[in-house]
Amino acid sequence: MINLIGTYECKSDAKGRLMFSSAFKKQLSSVLQDGFVVKRAVFQPCLELYPMQEWNLMMQKINKLNRFNKKNNDFIRRFTAGVKMVELDATGRILIPKDLFEFAGIKKQVVMSSSVNIIEIWDKDKYEKAIDDAADDFADLAEEVMGNTELDELS
Repeated sequence: MINLIGTYECKSDAKGRLMFSSAFKKQLSSVLQDGFVVKRAVFQPCLELYPMQEWNLMMQKINKLNRFNKKNNDFIRRFTAGVKMVELDATGRILIPKDLFEFAGIKKQVVMSSSVNIIEIWDKDKYEKAIDDAADDFADLAEEVMGNTELDELS
């Protein structure tokens, strides 16, 4: 399993290309050649970039869902809506498809932030707002999510 670390800023060009952070390149060096999957985030107005290995693990979980259950089928359709494969080009950039750029409201300034095993791609202003909005509730959220859990149970 991949555990990514870091938040990095970059700029998008007119074609929707982003320079991939050298720190992320180093952390993902063993899987860069496999490419990535980029998709709409479920809960936030951002994109999620999955290393192919992590995407395949997610698809294994999703493939276990019973597709004759309407909720499961609806979830699969929505989860995979707009999914695209992307690769680093020779200069270390990734091309984000226009429809996904528009979904995330990305302008020029971009934040690429690690989220355990994936990278979130945000418009910088939206990222800052999401962090600021969550700051007030973070202590309560941390207590609710992590406070009643023994660390041994997490492994």
